[in-house]
Amino acid sequence: MRILEIGSRNVTGANLRHRFSSAEYVGFDIMEGENVDIVGDAHQLSQYFQDDDQFDLIFSSAVFEHLHMPWIVVEEIRKLLSINGCVFVETHFSFSSHERPWNFFQFSDMGLMALFNRGIGFKLLDKGMSNPIVGYFGPSSKRYLRFLPLFELYCHSEILCEKVEDVGEVDWKKLSIDDVVAGTRYPAPR
Repeated sequence: MRILEIGSRNVTGANLRHRFSSAEYVGFDIMEGENVDIVGDAHQLSQYFQDDDQFDLIFSSAVFEHLHMPWIVVEEIRKLLSINGCVFVETHFSFSSHERPWNFFQFSDMGLMALFNRGIGFKLLDKGMSNPIVGYFGPSSKRYLRFLPLFELYCHSEILCEKVEDVGEVDWKKLSIDDVVAGTRYPAPR
């Protein structure tokens, strides 16, 4: 089994290489450091590998919020993932701004599902949001919001998908909305 971790540099004390001791593990990060085999930009991920390089699992943790064009990285992952290979992404939904200025996005599980969609060859296996947060608007908020509670906050969002087909080049503007949002619709007004 070949495994690629995007954002493998040990930043938080978690080096996952040892969990994959019976697999060929490759650590990829934008900076050098412990657990990094290849230094590069994930937006150009496929350029760091041979044309026939394929991975059975590609995963990342706490990376997607730092990508300035995450849809491009999804395409790069798609190029390197074998048919029936899986991708797992864990990122932030609600979290303190960090590693600024490179803190670009926060994702719900539905946002991740829109990125890793059926139209570009992915089948959803599981998604969710985890680590609930209790919050409220602070004292410097607009007067009508001050100290009001916030609900449905979660620290993390996750997605697990399988690549089920190679659809070739992707034109995001031509994707079917039903493929991108899995047939859901914007909620009707109350």
